[in-house]
Amino acid sequence: PANNFGQQEPGTDAEIKSFCYTKYSLSFPLFSKISVKGDDKHPLYRYLTEQSPVPGEVEWNFQKYLVDRSGKVVARYHHRTKPLAPEIVHDIERVLAAP
Repeated sequence: PANNFGQQEPGTDAEIKSFCYTKYSLSFPLFSKISVKGDDKHPLYRYLTEQSPVPGEVEWNFQKYLVDRSGKVVARYHHRTKPLAPEIVHDIERVLAAP
């Protein structure tokens, strides 16, 4: 979670976790809220935005990155691209099949 876009995520980590697990029935752990852009950008997002095949700032919530086994950023997906979109599934399968 991040609060960098229209102040849409002002809650605490506990509030965000409760909302997401209740509303979306998540089955995976959530990261703590961090900054994904600006001067206080988290080091992970500094790496993702600088090393992506399409470098640049995170444009909006739910932008996605695919990272291979070696830590190379191999793809960046628009925030409107669904997590199970064919291009994402194809890219994940390709990355998993690589040695």
